[in-house]
This record gives sequence, C-alpha cells and structure tokens, in this order.
Amino acid sequence: MDINLRPQWDVGPPGGPRIDTTALLALLAGVQDSGSLADAARGVGQSYRHAWGLIKNAEALFGAPLIESGRGRGSVLTELAHKLIWADRRISARLSPLLESLASELERDLERSLEPSRAAVRIDASHGFAVARLMERMHAADLPVELRYRNSLESVASLARGDCDLAGLHVPIGEFEGHALRRYLRWLRPDAHCLVHVAVRTQGLFVARDNPKQVRGLADLRRPDLRFVNRPEGSGTRVLTDLLLEREGIAETEVLGFDDTELTHAAVAAYIASGMADVGIGVQTAAQRFGLHFIPLLRERYFFALRIAAMDQPHVRPVLQMLQSPASRAAIAAIAGYHAAETGKVQRLPEAFPASTP
Repeated sequence: MDINLRPQWDVGPPGGPRIDTTALLALLAGVQDSGSLADAARGVGQSYRHAWGLIKNAEALFGAPLIESGRGRGSVLTELAHKLIWADRRISARLSPLLESLASELERDLERSLEPSRAAVRIDASHGFAVARLMERMHAADLPVELRYRNSLESVASLARGDCDLAGLHVPIGEFEGHALRRYLRWLRPDAHCLVHVAVRTQGLFVARDNPKQVRGLADLRRPDLRFVNRPEGSGTRVLTDLLLEREGIAETEVLGFDDTELTHAAVAAYIASGMADVGIGVQTAAQRFGLHFIPLLRERYFFALRIAAMDQPHVRPVLQMLQSPASRAAIAAIAGYHAAETGKVQRLPEAFPASTP
C-alpha cells in the first residue's frame, strides 16, 4: 500500500471564483523550462487553447500579467509568475515532512486492517534525502514500514522509550564529534545500542545562485545586509550551527534572522531561492535542487541507531539486509553531496566513535 499526500492551494477573492493552482503552476513551470507556452501546454497534456484560457483567467484574477511574449523571444514569466512558483515550492518543502508522516500512518492503519499480524519497522528520523531514498526502496520491496519525521534528539529519545525500532541521527566528523555525541548518549547505551551507517554527507552555506552578495564564509553572517534562516532548536543542524558560531565568536544577536526557522534542509533552500533570506546552513543536495550556490563547511555521518537485541527480529532483519545491499549503496551514492562507502555497516558505539565514547 502506497499513499501520497500533496499540498494543494487555490486563489480567489472571498466568496468569488477561485483558481486551482495545480494546473496553473504546472503550466508556468513548463513555460519557465521551455520558453514556450505551446511546448508547456503539450508537456502537461493541455491544448494550447485551454492553456491560454487558464493563463488569461488567472491574469484577470490577479489583475497582472503572468507571461510576456515578444517576437523572437518566446514566452517569458513575469515576476508575479516566478513568485507563484516559488510560493508553491516553499509550501511543498515546508509541508512534505508532515504529509509524508501522515501518509505513512495511514498506510500502516490500512495494512493493520488487512494484515493484522504483519509487523512494521518503526523509523523515527529527520527529513532527509537519504531517508527518503531508502523509503522508496522499502516500499518497492514491500517492506512494511512506519515513518515519523522527528529531529535527531527526539528520534533517539523515542528509541530509548521503545517507541521506534530505528532512530536517525547525524554526527559531524572532526572537532565537534564529541560534543554532538554527548547529547545522544543521554539515551544511547554502548551496551544496548548499535549503529547502522546510512551515509556521509556535506553541510555548508546556502546562498543565491552565482553568490551575488559575495558570501565567503561564516564570518559574513555578521553583515547587516545578510538575512539568515535557521533550523529549529533540537535539530542536528541547529546544534551544528550553534557550534560553528561559537567557534567563530559570533553571537546570536549579531546574526540578522537568527530566530527565523524552517523545518527541513529543502525548506531552508526554498526560502533562500525565493529571495526571503540570503543565507542558511544545510546539506549540499538541497542547494543543488533549488539552484543555489553552496559553500562547504564540514562533513557528517548519518546513522540509524537501534537496539542490539532487535537486529535479529523478523521485521527488522529484512530492512538491515536491504540497507547492506549494493543497490542501496548505489542509490545513496547517486545523491549529490552524499557518500555511501559504508552504507549498511553495523558498529557498536565504541567502534564508531573510539575517541568520544566512554
């Protein structure tokens, strides 16, 4: 069973006619890519006449043009059209974790009714590109799984309570390893828990395409002309941000927009790409997908933590075997900014962190 929930929004005056933006946005995105309304219409399966009518109805509603056409230059989106596209991308990036978690809960509710004896692997993890790719593979393999998106601290706390089977967490490589790991060791016990490697990924600064404000590094966050967008407290990337600023001697009060937060790497990237902020911190994949310039800062390891005693449980073992497969390593290695040389490797905490585990 595979359920997808997607955000949908419409536009119109109170009590008046409204436009479902799903078809409109698909058409505008097609024009953006092709430079031609006719090509965009064909790409979304519409006649040119229908597409033209949809554009004109929307322009009448907004009282402003969405497309400008000229001899020899095809169709060009107006600033308003670009704002609509970016609004939709921000909505999707912000709501995706919630909708995916709800879809996973619905899937499991239906599966429990149809196959009450089939146990699912419960995964608590932050919203990330490797986790999403692995979920696709689990669904394709018909492995029953229940995913809840939570930040890393919430995930390992859930594992300690027995509320999930696998808990996602990420730990920076290098100088911040010990500090980050100590936070997780409040719940993880070296004698009771182990780790499964998922990936090594790169974190860095997001800035607009071509870096128009010439951001060079963390020291620039003090600049009064740069608006920052942060991650919420409790997220691993927020902890990393705090550690980086402390190392640089930058106070929170010196960073414009420090208290403005978005839930995911993709939401931070969408926020910057739409011009609502100038800089943020996240994984390279999100920067690439939203056409941003990326300034690497450090690498980190992403793991699933689980109880040692759970490794041989019938519903957990197939998931571990899938993670250890060459196909899973190839799927993760194909994600920009991710490295999968050790994907699926199982280690005890002292093996993974010999310098930081008591």
